[in-house]
Amino acid sequence: MSRPPSPPPELPGFTYVEPLGTGGFADVFLYEQQMPKRKVAVKVLLAERSSSGAAQEFTDEANVMAMLSTHPAIVTIYHAGVAVDGRPYLVMEYCPRPNLQARARKEPFSVAEALRVGIQVAGAVETAHRAGVLHRDIKPANILVTEYNRPALTDFGIASTTGAVTEAAGMSIPWSPPEFFADPPQSGPRSDVFALGATLYTLLAGRSPFERPGERNSGADLIERIERAPLQPLTRPDSPASLLRVIERAMSKNPDARYPSAVAFARALQKVQIELTHSVTPIDIIDDHPIAEDLEDEADGLTRVRDIVSIDPDAGATRPSATTRPFGTAAPAAEAQAGPRFVPGAPAEPSSVEETVLRPASSAAAAPAPVDDDRTLLRPPRTVSPEAPTAPGAPQAQDEPVVEPPAPGSTKRNSRIALWVSLAVIVAMAVTGTIIGINLVSAGDGGPEPVATQDEIDPQDPISDAVPPVEELTGTRNGTAITFTWTSPSQEEGDLYLWNTVDLSGPGATETTQKTTVTFQGAASGQVCIDVMLRRGDGRASEPVRGCVE
Repeated sequence: MSRPPSPPPELPGFTYVEPLGTGGFADVFLYEQQMPKRKVAVKVLLAERSSSGAAQEFTDEANVMAMLSTHPAIVTIYHAGVAVDGRPYLVMEYCPRPNLQARARKEPFSVAEALRVGIQVAGAVETAHRAGVLHRDIKPANILVTEYNRPALTDFGIASTTGAVTEAAGMSIPWSPPEFFADPPQSGPRSDVFALGATLYTLLAGRSPFERPGERNSGADLIERIERAPLQPLTRPDSPASLLRVIERAMSKNPDARYPSAVAFARALQKVQIELTHSVTPIDIIDDHPIAEDLEDEADGLTRVRDIVSIDPDAGATRPSATTRPFGTAAPAAEAQAGPRFVPGAPAEPSSVEETVLRPASSAAAAPAPVDDDRTLLRPPRTVSPEAPTAPGAPQAQDEPVVEPPAPGSTKRNSRIALWVSLAVIVAMAVTGTIIGINLVSAGDGGPEPVATQDEIDPQDPISDAVPPVEELTGTRNGTAITFTWTSPSQEEGDLYLWNTVDLSGPGATETTQKTTVTFQGAASGQVCIDVMLRRGDGRASEPVRGCVE
């Protein structure tokens, strides 16, 4: 039975609202900050722990999270201090949505969302590793969800430096790697990779990787399976075999067989997204010294590496900034020629196009062309010499080559060249006139509409063609026989419906049917629920829809 929360401390500038949770070392409360006005989560160390080593761990956690909390997938730290009753506390970002463990217990995540969350959290872990910090307690319960539905890694209470590979104090057994149970315990970056894989497995399966429904799942049982038993396959048909292979490698018993880094694990998940034609989730990494082995991969545009940059106010043009001028206002002529410049004091924002890589120029003359979008490269016009002669009657194009003045002694040769140039101009004018005449005739006789150019086509998100979920899922009970029916919003040839029962022990085995109804016998009394997904003939599947009957 969980203990009651400790009394909330009096904090100047904060008003207590309600308790949020309890733990072995600290309690978390909801407060309202007065200035600025916002809700915050306050983690308070227990009074009996204040005089022990936990107080130092609490301070270390505050320092680690403050160093990393600018990452979009790490909980932000606002303030730290000591209350009037002597208890240390942390003021953190309030994440109102249920953590990933609470969500996974209710229903497994879709493959698309699990991949997205796995990549975002892996980026946070990679950032911590590059800062020299191991988390050592990655699990679904330590991944909160912000108001904007983004995952946020928290609880760095037992974090350590990446050099501390012979210590593993404090752990959550179901998601811990085998080396945590060795004598002496071992830990390193690949231990966090194992926990990342175990967390992703939990989101997809609705249970921890080595937990077996209907069997004993004590700590000793789980440790034995973690050390010796193979990973059970994911029993869901919408999960591709490649995804299970990625998780199996991340959770290898031998650390050397795992992915060498969290970012390598994230890239493997991106490849699964590409295989499933999902939108590819970028990897956010903050680093001022990128690892050499990752530089080649980071040039693919799917990783956003934000480094720490020192700006000299008198340095002139540096890296582009999204805050140079208000959106929609035209750049001054001098600024347009000089290219993007940095405003001193303004934050250096990343490019708004996720798949664009900005490469620094080696000199002003070799500056890269400005990026218009992720597929279009604008090239500066060629310079045409003002002394270059222009053929009579021919318009001067920007991309025409420069014609140098004739050299002495070459009059006869140049006159022949001029003759050929004149003939080419006459032929070009005749062809142009013919094309214009054809276009005018086509425009007047009701010909086909002009085809939109690439710039006129709205970019489409590949996720927009997702399979629609089933509708009107209802159930009826007749004794122990239960019948569920549903409708399909858009029936196609080759469609198949995947369904499974759901009860307190978790989801049952997945079954298939081509009909929009299913009947099964022997249902227990009380509420009975099923999840139904629509799968297309090409393997794409919809989000599951849950229906229940009393």
